[in-house]
Amino acid sequence: MADTFNYRIDHHGSLVRPAELTRIGVEQAVKDAVVYQRRLRSTVVTDGDFPREDFRSAVFDAVSGFRRTQETDADGLTRWVAEALPKADGPLVAERAARLAELTVIAPKVSLPSPAYLAATTFQPGLGPASARELGEALAEIVRAEIARLVAAGVRLIQLNNPLLLGQSAGDTAGALSFEEALAVDALAVRLDERGEGVRIGVAPGWIAPAEVDRAQAERMYGAIPADRWILPFDQGTQAELDLVRALPEDRDFCLGVVDATRPELEDIDTVMSRIDAVGEFKDLEDGAVSPSRGFADVASRPLLGAEDQRRKLVLVETVARYVWGNEF
Repeated sequence: MADTFNYRIDHHGSLVRPAELTRIGVEQAVKDAVVYQRRLRSTVVTDGDFPREDFRSAVFDAVSGFRRTQETDADGLTRWVAEALPKADGPLVAERAARLAELTVIAPKVSLPSPAYLAATTFQPGLGPASARELGEALAEIVRAEIARLVAAGVRLIQLNNPLLLGQSAGDTAGALSFEEALAVDALAVRLDERGEGVRIGVAPGWIAPAEVDRAQAERMYGAIPADRWILPFDQGTQAELDLVRALPEDRDFCLGVVDATRPELEDIDTVMSRIDAVGEFKDLEDGAVSPSRGFADVASRPLLGAEDQRRKLVLVETVARYVWGNEF
């Protein structure tokens, strides 16, 4: 992709919330986060998800039809259930994104939960929508409309997160949607009639590669969802991680999650570079980018690392990018 270099140094969006967040307020915290990311020479800037409880909240905070329960899952995510077909009375996060765009000349990035992921995890038989597919399609219309608003607000990189897809591609049956239904629903969300110059819509299909990649299923996933960029786990050095990149069509760009966002130990840069060199044997690295493996605080109250460990990981991502592509960005 001709303008992939604009987004070489990426991250998933969520950052560790500052300890003083409640004292200084969200708006000031976001301004400080923008400065922080620029100092780290990131080529994308996000609001760190500071205004939100978790990575799904962009939808749950602004869309009716869902009810919060008292249950939580292993990742600390509160369970929500759909009691009716969702309705959005206005923008989800586009207004905040417009303010973010005013703070920096770097193109802002926004991450959203994918409609298939939300439908798969909130549908409850006998409650509200007739099927998970119906719920997913309604959510897809909301997310697609929001993507259009974000592009109009100056956002140039939008990421949809569906942590279930990689597992489903390998045969897992997690969630209320089948693999084929999930692909169809998420495809609806990213089918914009027009892409502005420099706009990229990416999909993060999971934080961990499956033990083994079903090549046919991986190709079906990439072919079904017309995303410009795929954000893939690439921090463990497994054959499956390589196979996920190998299955990607030539006309899609890729972002490799080269450092583990869940542990403080810093990766050996020579090891990371050797993994990227292996990709270079079958992919044009000009279509690539690098990032951490996932968000650092997809749940605000449960950051995966401390603030200093996060900084070291982001610095390493920036260093890797310059080792691979020089200073062209």
